[in-house]
Amino acid sequence: MSACSNDASKGTNDNSNSKEPGEKKEKTEISFWHAMSGPGQVALDSILADFNNSQDKYVVKAEFQGTYEESLTKLRSVGGTKDAPAITQVFEVGTKYMIESGYIEPMQTFIDKDNYDLSQLEDNILNYYRVDGKLYSMPFNSSTPVMIYNKDAFKDAGLDPESPPKTFNEVKEAAKKLTKKNERFGFSMLTYGWFFEQLVATQGGHYVDNDNGRSDDATKAVFNGEEGLRVFNWLNEMNKAGTFGNYGTNWDDIRAAFQTGKVAMYMDSSAGVAGAINNSPFEVGVAYIPYPDEVERQGVAIGGASLWMSKGIAKEEQEAAWEFMKFLASPESQAKWHVGTGYFAINPAAYDQDIVKTEWEKYPQFKVTVDQLQSTKASYATQGALISVFPESRQQVVTALENMYQGMDPKKALDQAADGTNRAIEIANKTKKK
Repeated sequence: MSACSNDASKGTNDNSNSKEPGEKKEKTEISFWHAMSGPGQVALDSILADFNNSQDKYVVKAEFQGTYEESLTKLRSVGGTKDAPAITQVFEVGTKYMIESGYIEPMQTFIDKDNYDLSQLEDNILNYYRVDGKLYSMPFNSSTPVMIYNKDAFKDAGLDPESPPKTFNEVKEAAKKLTKKNERFGFSMLTYGWFFEQLVATQGGHYVDNDNGRSDDATKAVFNGEEGLRVFNWLNEMNKAGTFGNYGTNWDDIRAAFQTGKVAMYMDSSAGVAGAINNSPFEVGVAYIPYPDEVERQGVAIGGASLWMSKGIAKEEQEAAWEFMKFLASPESQAKWHVGTGYFAINPAAYDQDIVKTEWEKYPQFKVTVDQLQSTKASYATQGALISVFPESRQQVVTALENMYQGMDPKKALDQAADGTNRAIEIANKTKKK
Protein backbone atom coordinates (compact mmCIF):
# COMPACT_ATOMS: atom_id res chain seq x y z
CA MET A 1 0.00 0.00 0.00
CA SER A 2 1.24 3.45 -0.84
CA ALA A 3 2.35 6.09 1.65
CA CYS A 4 -0.45 8.25 0.32
CA SER A 5 -2.99 5.59 1.24
CA ASN A 6 -1.53 5.19 4.71
CA ASP A 7 -1.75 8.94 5.31
CA ALA A 8 -5.37 8.88 4.23
CA SER A 9 -6.04 5.99 6.58
CA LYS A 10 -4.50 7.86 9.51
CA GLY A 11 -6.75 10.81 8.77
CA THR A 12 -9.77 8.58 9.03
CA ASN A 13 -8.73 7.13 12.37
CA ASP A 14 -8.08 10.60 13.82
CA ASN A 15 -11.54 11.70 12.77
CA SER A 16 -13.33 8.63 14.11
CA ASN A 17 -11.68 8.94 17.54
CA SER A 18 -12.97 12.49 18.01
CA LYS A 19 -16.11 12.69 20.17
CA GLU A 20 -16.38 16.47 20.50
CA PRO A 21 -19.91 17.89 20.08
CA GLY A 22 -20.48 19.37 16.64
CA GLU A 23 -17.70 17.30 15.09
CA LYS A 24 -18.39 15.91 11.62
CA LYS A 25 -19.34 12.26 11.45
CA GLU A 26 -16.78 9.59 10.62
CA LYS A 27 -15.59 9.57 7.03
CA THR A 28 -16.63 6.73 4.74
CA GLU A 29 -13.52 4.79 3.81
CA ILE A 30 -13.32 2.66 0.67
CA SER A 31 -10.73 0.41 -0.96
CA PHE A 32 -9.62 0.81 -4.55
CA TRP A 33 -7.84 -2.22 -6.01
CA HIS A 34 -5.53 -1.38 -8.89
CA ALA A 35 -2.73 -2.82 -11.03
CA MET A 36 -0.68 0.35 -11.56
CA SER A 37 3.02 0.28 -10.77
CA GLY A 38 5.86 2.71 -11.55
CA PRO A 39 4.77 6.10 -12.97
CA GLY A 40 1.14 4.93 -13.03
CA GLN A 41 1.12 4.33 -9.28
CA VAL A 42 2.87 7.64 -8.57
CA ALA A 43 0.32 9.60 -10.66
CA LEU A 44 -2.60 7.66 -9.19
CA ASP A 45 -1.47 8.26 -5.61
CA SER A 46 -1.15 11.98 -6.30
CA ILE A 47 -4.69 12.25 -7.71
CA LEU A 48 -6.03 10.13 -4.88
CA ALA A 49 -4.43 12.50 -2.34
CA ASP A 50 -6.06 15.42 -4.18
CA PHE A 51 -9.46 13.77 -3.76
CA ASN A 52 -8.98 12.88 -0.10
CA ASN A 53 -7.91 16.46 0.63
CA SER A 54 -10.69 18.05 -1.45
CA GLN A 55 -13.58 17.04 0.83
CA ASP A 56 -14.26 15.67 4.31
CA LYS A 57 -16.82 12.91 3.66
CA TYR A 58 -14.78 10.17 2.01
CA VAL A 59 -11.35 8.54 2.11
CA VAL A 60 -10.12 6.32 -0.70
CA LYS A 61 -7.34 3.82 0.02
CA ALA A 62 -5.48 2.60 -3.05
CA GLU A 63 -4.25 -1.00 -2.81
CA PHE A 64 -1.91 -2.45 -5.43
CA GLN A 65 -2.95 -6.01 -6.32
CA GLY A 66 -0.29 -7.03 -8.81
CA THR A 67 -1.04 -7.63 -12.49
CA TYR A 68 -4.51 -7.35 -13.99
CA GLU A 69 -4.76 -11.16 -13.97
CA GLU A 70 -3.69 -11.40 -10.30
CA SER A 71 -6.13 -8.68 -9.26
CA LEU A 72 -9.03 -10.40 -11.04
CA THR A 73 -8.17 -13.73 -9.39
CA LYS A 74 -8.31 -12.03 -5.96
CA LEU A 75 -11.62 -10.36 -6.82
CA ARG A 76 -13.18 -13.73 -7.66
CA SER A 77 -12.75 -14.79 -4.02
CA VAL A 78 -14.63 -11.79 -2.55
CA GLY A 79 -16.74 -10.50 -5.45
CA GLY A 80 -20.37 -9.81 -4.58
CA THR A 81 -19.73 -9.73 -0.81
CA LYS A 82 -19.26 -6.90 1.69
CA ASP A 83 -15.53 -7.74 1.70
CA ALA A 84 -15.11 -6.73 -1.93
CA PRO A 85 -13.28 -3.47 -2.68
CA ALA A 86 -15.60 -0.62 -3.62
CA ILE A 87 -13.64 -0.10 -6.86
CA THR A 88 -11.60 -2.54 -8.94
CA GLN A 89 -9.50 -1.75 -11.99
CA VAL A 90 -10.00 -4.45 -14.65
CA PHE A 91 -8.32 -4.70 -18.06
CA GLU A 92 -10.48 -4.12 -21.09
CA VAL A 93 -10.64 -7.78 -22.12
CA GLY A 94 -12.21 -8.59 -18.73
CA THR A 95 -15.29 -6.51 -19.61
CA LYS A 96 -17.59 -9.35 -20.70
CA TYR A 97 -16.54 -11.47 -17.72
CA MET A 98 -17.25 -8.63 -15.27
CA ILE A 99 -20.69 -7.88 -16.74
CA GLU A 100 -21.69 -11.53 -16.33
CA SER A 101 -20.00 -12.02 -12.94
CA GLY A 102 -22.78 -10.66 -10.74
CA TYR A 103 -20.11 -8.75 -8.78
CA ILE A 104 -20.80 -5.28 -10.08
CA GLU A 105 -23.18 -2.35 -10.01
CA PRO A 106 -23.38 -0.83 -13.52
CA MET A 107 -22.11 2.75 -13.70
CA GLN A 108 -25.28 3.58 -15.63
CA THR A 109 -27.21 3.34 -12.35
CA PHE A 110 -25.33 6.35 -10.96
CA ILE A 111 -25.07 8.16 -14.28
CA ASP A 112 -28.87 8.15 -14.59
CA LYS A 113 -29.47 8.99 -10.94
CA ASP A 114 -27.03 11.91 -11.04
CA ASN A 115 -27.86 13.07 -14.58
CA TYR A 116 -24.11 12.84 -15.20
CA ASP A 117 -23.17 14.27 -18.59
CA LEU A 118 -21.31 11.53 -20.48
CA SER A 119 -20.89 13.79 -23.53
CA GLN A 120 -17.94 15.42 -21.76
CA LEU A 121 -15.99 12.16 -22.07
CA GLU A 122 -14.16 10.80 -25.14
CA ASP A 123 -16.74 8.94 -27.22
CA ASN A 124 -14.25 6.57 -28.86
CA ILE A 125 -13.24 5.41 -25.38
CA LEU A 126 -16.80 5.12 -24.04
CA ASN A 127 -17.71 3.01 -27.09
CA TYR A 128 -15.66 0.06 -25.89
CA TYR A 129 -17.27 -0.05 -22.43
CA ARG A 130 -20.83 0.63 -23.61
CA VAL A 131 -22.86 -2.54 -24.03
CA ASP A 132 -26.47 -2.42 -25.25
CA GLY A 133 -26.44 1.33 -24.68
CA LYS A 134 -25.42 0.95 -21.04
CA LEU A 135 -22.10 1.95 -19.46
CA TYR A 136 -21.03 -0.76 -17.03
CA SER A 137 -17.68 0.66 -15.93
CA MET A 138 -15.91 4.01 -15.92
CA PRO A 139 -13.00 4.24 -18.39
CA PHE A 140 -9.72 5.08 -16.67
CA ASN A 141 -6.31 4.22 -18.11
CA SER A 142 -6.94 4.10 -21.84
CA SER A 143 -4.32 3.46 -24.50
CA THR A 144 -4.05 2.47 -28.14
CA PRO A 145 -1.17 1.02 -30.16
CA VAL A 146 1.13 3.26 -32.18
CA MET A 147 4.16 2.69 -34.36
CA ILE A 148 7.33 4.18 -32.88
CA TYR A 149 10.35 4.75 -35.08
CA ASN A 150 13.97 5.91 -35.02
CA LYS A 151 14.22 9.15 -37.01
CA ASP A 152 18.02 9.00 -37.11
CA ALA A 153 17.88 5.50 -38.63
CA PHE A 154 15.41 6.80 -41.23
CA LYS A 155 17.86 9.53 -42.27
CA ASP A 156 20.67 6.97 -42.34
CA ALA A 157 18.63 4.74 -44.68
CA GLY A 158 17.65 7.61 -46.98
CA LEU A 159 14.01 7.66 -45.74
CA ASP A 160 12.06 10.78 -44.84
CA PRO A 161 11.85 10.90 -41.01
CA GLU A 162 8.83 13.19 -41.22
CA SER A 163 6.90 10.80 -43.48
CA PRO A 164 6.73 7.38 -41.79
CA PRO A 165 5.24 4.42 -43.70
CA LYS A 166 1.46 4.09 -43.48
CA THR A 167 0.59 0.75 -45.11
CA PHE A 168 1.78 -2.83 -44.71
CA ASN A 169 3.71 -2.68 -48.00
CA GLU A 170 5.28 0.66 -47.11
CA VAL A 171 6.43 -0.75 -43.74
CA LYS A 172 7.79 -3.85 -45.48
CA GLU A 173 9.77 -1.77 -48.01
CA ALA A 174 11.06 0.63 -45.31
CA ALA A 175 12.08 -2.35 -43.15
CA LYS A 176 14.28 -3.64 -45.98
CA LYS A 177 16.12 -0.32 -46.20
CA LEU A 178 16.42 0.02 -42.41
CA THR A 179 17.77 -3.48 -41.79
CA LYS A 180 21.51 -3.88 -41.30
CA LYS A 181 22.68 -7.47 -41.03
CA ASN A 182 23.75 -8.47 -37.48
CA GLU A 183 23.16 -4.88 -36.38
CA ARG A 184 19.59 -3.67 -36.85
CA PHE A 185 16.16 -5.05 -37.78
CA GLY A 186 13.78 -2.84 -39.72
CA PHE A 187 10.60 -3.72 -37.83
CA SER A 188 9.39 -5.59 -34.76
CA MET A 189 6.15 -6.32 -32.95
CA LEU A 190 5.71 -7.88 -29.53
CA THR A 191 4.27 -11.39 -29.67
CA TYR A 192 1.08 -10.19 -28.02
CA GLY A 193 -2.56 -10.71 -29.04
CA TRP A 194 -3.54 -7.06 -28.52
CA PHE A 195 -1.48 -5.85 -31.48
CA PHE A 196 -2.96 -8.53 -33.73
CA GLU A 197 -6.49 -7.51 -32.65
CA GLN A 198 -5.74 -3.90 -33.51
CA LEU A 199 -4.32 -4.72 -36.95
CA VAL A 200 -7.51 -6.67 -37.69
CA ALA A 201 -9.78 -3.90 -36.35
CA THR A 202 -8.10 -1.15 -38.38
CA GLN A 203 -9.17 -3.07 -41.50
CA GLY A 204 -12.77 -3.13 -40.26
CA GLY A 205 -12.39 -6.83 -39.45
CA HIS A 206 -14.12 -8.55 -36.54
CA TYR A 207 -12.49 -10.83 -33.98
CA VAL A 208 -15.60 -12.96 -33.29
CA ASP A 209 -19.05 -13.36 -34.84
CA ASN A 210 -22.32 -11.65 -33.88
CA ASP A 211 -20.96 -8.16 -34.50
CA ASN A 212 -17.85 -8.81 -32.42
CA GLY A 213 -19.99 -10.33 -29.66
CA ARG A 214 -21.99 -7.13 -29.23
CA SER A 215 -25.35 -7.95 -30.83
CA ASP A 216 -25.39 -11.40 -29.18
CA ASP A 217 -22.99 -13.73 -27.39
CA ALA A 218 -20.15 -14.72 -29.68
CA THR A 219 -20.20 -18.36 -30.81
CA LYS A 220 -16.99 -18.53 -32.84
CA ALA A 221 -13.81 -16.70 -33.80
CA VAL A 222 -13.66 -15.01 -37.21
CA PHE A 223 -10.21 -13.43 -36.83
CA ASN A 224 -8.80 -16.13 -39.13
CA GLY A 225 -10.59 -14.56 -42.11
CA GLU A 226 -8.92 -12.41 -44.77
CA GLU A 227 -8.10 -9.56 -42.34
CA GLY A 228 -6.26 -11.78 -39.87
CA LEU A 229 -4.48 -13.65 -42.65
CA ARG A 230 -3.22 -10.36 -44.12
CA VAL A 231 -1.59 -9.58 -40.76
CA PHE A 232 0.02 -13.02 -40.42
CA ASN A 233 1.26 -13.06 -44.04
CA TRP A 234 2.76 -9.57 -43.63
CA LEU A 235 4.65 -10.52 -40.47
CA ASN A 236 5.70 -13.85 -41.97
CA GLU A 237 7.13 -12.22 -45.10
CA MET A 238 9.26 -9.81 -43.05
CA ASN A 239 10.37 -12.59 -40.72
CA LYS A 240 11.48 -14.76 -43.67
CA ALA A 241 13.23 -11.79 -45.29
CA GLY A 242 15.27 -11.18 -42.13
CA THR A 243 13.88 -7.67 -41.67
CA PHE A 244 11.72 -8.58 -38.64
CA GLY A 245 13.18 -8.82 -35.14
CA ASN A 246 11.45 -11.35 -32.89
CA TYR A 247 11.80 -10.27 -29.25
CA GLY A 248 9.13 -12.59 -27.86
CA THR A 249 6.53 -11.58 -25.31
CA ASN A 250 8.49 -9.27 -23.02
CA TRP A 251 7.76 -5.53 -23.28
CA ASP A 252 11.10 -4.62 -21.69
CA ASP A 253 13.05 -6.64 -24.28
CA ILE A 254 11.47 -5.05 -27.34
CA ARG A 255 11.70 -1.54 -25.85
CA ALA A 256 15.36 -2.09 -24.97
CA ALA A 257 16.03 -3.31 -28.52
CA PHE A 258 14.55 -0.11 -29.93
CA GLN A 259 16.31 2.18 -27.47
CA THR A 260 19.70 0.58 -28.24
CA GLY A 261 19.22 0.94 -31.99
CA LYS A 262 18.68 -2.77 -32.73
CA VAL A 263 15.18 -2.15 -34.13
CA ALA A 264 14.19 0.86 -36.25
CA MET A 265 10.37 0.61 -36.09
CA TYR A 266 8.14 -1.24 -33.64
CA MET A 267 4.61 -1.35 -32.28
CA ASP A 268 4.05 -0.10 -28.74
CA SER A 269 1.27 1.21 -26.53
CA SER A 270 0.60 4.96 -26.61
CA ALA A 271 1.46 4.80 -22.90
CA GLY A 272 5.01 3.81 -23.88
CA VAL A 273 5.73 6.92 -25.96
CA ALA A 274 7.30 9.06 -23.22
CA GLY A 275 9.58 6.20 -22.15
CA ALA A 276 10.75 5.65 -25.73
CA ILE A 277 11.57 9.35 -26.13
CA ASN A 278 13.26 9.74 -22.75
CA ASN A 279 15.35 6.58 -22.98
CA SER A 280 16.53 6.73 -26.61
CA PRO A 281 19.78 8.49 -27.59
CA PHE A 282 18.23 9.49 -30.93
CA GLU A 283 15.18 11.38 -32.20
CA VAL A 284 11.97 9.38 -31.87
CA GLY A 285 8.96 9.56 -34.16
CA VAL A 286 5.42 8.31 -33.53
CA ALA A 287 3.01 7.21 -36.27
CA TYR A 288 -0.43 5.63 -36.66
CA ILE A 289 -0.50 1.83 -36.81
CA PRO A 290 -0.18 0.49 -40.36
CA TYR A 291 -2.98 -1.05 -42.42
CA PRO A 292 -3.09 -3.20 -45.59
CA ASP A 293 -2.82 -1.32 -48.86
CA GLU A 294 -6.10 -2.72 -50.20
CA VAL A 295 -8.32 -1.31 -47.43
CA GLU A 296 -9.13 2.07 -45.87
CA ARG A 297 -7.83 2.74 -42.39
CA GLN A 298 -10.62 2.48 -39.80
CA GLY A 299 -8.67 3.44 -36.68
CA VAL A 300 -8.03 1.72 -33.38
CA ALA A 301 -9.90 0.02 -30.55
CA ILE A 302 -9.21 1.15 -27.01
CA GLY A 303 -6.94 -0.79 -24.68
CA GLY A 304 -6.03 -0.36 -21.03
CA ALA A 305 -8.52 -0.74 -18.20
CA SER A 306 -11.63 0.66 -16.57
CA LEU A 307 -13.02 0.98 -13.05
CA TRP A 308 -15.83 -1.23 -11.76
CA MET A 309 -18.05 -0.58 -8.75
CA SER A 310 -18.87 -3.49 -6.46
CA LYS A 311 -22.36 -4.73 -5.76
CA GLY A 312 -23.16 -5.97 -2.24
CA ILE A 313 -21.23 -3.27 -0.38
CA ALA A 314 -22.80 -0.52 1.78
CA LYS A 315 -24.74 2.21 -0.02
CA GLU A 316 -22.48 4.95 1.35
CA GLU A 317 -19.42 3.07 0.02
CA GLN A 318 -20.97 3.00 -3.45
CA GLU A 319 -21.66 6.73 -3.18
CA ALA A 320 -18.03 7.33 -2.16
CA ALA A 321 -16.86 5.27 -5.14
CA TRP A 322 -19.06 7.28 -7.51
CA GLU A 323 -17.81 10.62 -6.17
CA PHE A 324 -14.21 9.47 -6.59
CA MET A 325 -14.84 8.26 -10.15
CA LYS A 326 -16.34 11.63 -11.07
CA PHE A 327 -13.30 13.35 -9.55
CA LEU A 328 -10.99 11.09 -11.56
CA ALA A 329 -12.84 11.98 -14.76
CA SER A 330 -12.50 15.75 -14.24
CA PRO A 331 -10.32 17.73 -16.69
CA GLU A 332 -7.86 18.61 -13.89
CA SER A 333 -7.39 14.98 -12.76
CA GLN A 334 -7.22 13.68 -16.31
CA ALA A 335 -4.63 16.30 -17.28
CA LYS A 336 -2.48 15.17 -14.36
CA TRP A 337 -3.00 11.51 -15.32
CA HIS A 338 -2.18 12.06 -19.02
CA VAL A 339 0.98 14.01 -18.26
CA GLY A 340 2.10 11.59 -15.54
CA THR A 341 1.56 8.40 -17.52
CA GLY A 342 1.04 8.99 -21.24
CA TYR A 343 -2.41 7.37 -21.08
CA PHE A 344 -5.21 9.23 -22.84
CA ALA A 345 -7.35 11.72 -20.99
CA ILE A 346 -10.85 10.23 -20.95
CA ASN A 347 -12.07 13.82 -20.67
CA PRO A 348 -10.78 15.72 -23.76
CA ALA A 349 -11.10 19.06 -21.92
CA ALA A 350 -7.94 17.95 -20.11
CA TYR A 351 -5.95 18.68 -23.27
CA ASP A 352 -6.73 22.40 -22.80
CA GLN A 353 -5.13 22.43 -19.35
CA ASP A 354 -1.83 24.32 -19.11
CA ILE A 355 0.13 21.32 -17.82
CA VAL A 356 -0.89 19.36 -20.92
CA LYS A 357 -0.04 22.19 -23.31
CA THR A 358 3.39 22.45 -21.71
CA GLU A 359 3.90 18.67 -21.97
CA TRP A 360 2.85 18.61 -25.62
CA GLU A 361 5.40 21.30 -26.39
CA LYS A 362 8.01 18.97 -24.92
CA TYR A 363 6.49 15.82 -26.48
CA PRO A 364 4.65 16.76 -29.71
CA GLN A 365 4.51 13.00 -30.38
CA PHE A 366 1.71 12.72 -27.75
CA LYS A 367 -0.63 14.57 -30.09
CA VAL A 368 -0.23 11.84 -32.74
CA THR A 369 -1.68 9.27 -30.34
CA VAL A 370 -4.67 11.51 -29.55
CA ASP A 371 -5.25 12.33 -33.24
CA GLN A 372 -5.26 8.62 -34.13
CA LEU A 373 -7.89 7.91 -31.48
CA GLN A 374 -10.10 10.87 -32.34
CA SER A 375 -10.01 10.11 -36.09
CA THR A 376 -11.16 6.53 -35.52
CA LYS A 377 -14.39 5.59 -37.30
CA ALA A 378 -16.97 4.16 -34.90
CA SER A 379 -17.98 0.61 -35.81
CA TYR A 380 -18.29 -2.85 -34.28
CA ALA A 381 -14.69 -3.43 -35.42
CA THR A 382 -13.18 -0.42 -33.62
CA GLN A 383 -15.53 -0.83 -30.67
CA GLY A 384 -13.62 -3.99 -29.84
CA ALA A 385 -14.73 -7.57 -29.30
CA LEU A 386 -16.62 -8.82 -26.26
CA ILE A 387 -15.89 -12.37 -25.13
CA SER A 388 -15.51 -13.68 -21.59
CA VAL A 389 -12.56 -15.90 -22.62
CA PHE A 390 -10.47 -13.12 -24.17
CA PRO A 391 -7.32 -13.82 -22.09
CA GLU A 392 -7.35 -17.46 -23.25
CA SER A 393 -7.90 -16.39 -26.86
CA ARG A 394 -4.98 -13.97 -26.70
CA GLN A 395 -2.75 -16.82 -25.59
CA GLN A 396 -3.93 -18.85 -28.59
CA VAL A 397 -2.84 -16.00 -30.88
CA VAL A 398 0.55 -15.77 -29.11
CA THR A 399 1.10 -19.49 -29.71
CA ALA A 400 0.07 -19.08 -33.36
CA LEU A 401 2.55 -16.24 -33.89
CA GLU A 402 5.32 -18.24 -32.22
CA ASN A 403 4.55 -21.28 -34.40
CA MET A 404 4.56 -19.16 -37.54
CA TYR A 405 7.92 -17.57 -36.69
CA GLN A 406 9.24 -21.12 -36.27
CA GLY A 407 8.12 -22.01 -39.79
CA MET A 408 4.46 -23.06 -39.61
CA ASP A 409 2.22 -21.98 -42.48
CA PRO A 410 0.49 -18.69 -41.52
CA LYS A 411 -3.02 -19.94 -42.33
CA LYS A 412 -2.53 -23.18 -40.41
CA ALA A 413 -1.20 -21.29 -37.36
CA LEU A 414 -4.08 -18.81 -37.46
CA ASP A 415 -6.71 -21.53 -37.92
CA GLN A 416 -5.32 -23.37 -34.89
CA ALA A 417 -5.69 -20.19 -32.81
CA ALA A 418 -9.28 -19.81 -33.99
CA ASP A 419 -10.03 -23.47 -33.15
CA GLY A 420 -8.61 -23.03 -29.66
CA THR A 421 -10.67 -19.88 -29.17
CA ASN A 422 -13.80 -21.68 -30.40
CA ARG A 423 -13.35 -24.44 -27.83
CA ALA A 424 -12.98 -21.86 -25.04
CA ILE A 425 -16.07 -19.94 -26.24
CA GLU A 426 -18.11 -23.15 -26.46
CA ILE A 427 -17.22 -24.16 -22.89
CA ALA A 428 -17.95 -20.64 -21.59
CA ASN A 429 -21.33 -20.49 -23.33
CA LYS A 430 -22.37 -23.93 -22.02
CA THR A 431 -21.31 -22.97 -18.48
CA LYS A 432 -23.26 -19.72 -18.73
CA LYS A 433 -26.45 -21.53 -19.78
CA LYS A 434 -26.24 -23.77 -16.73
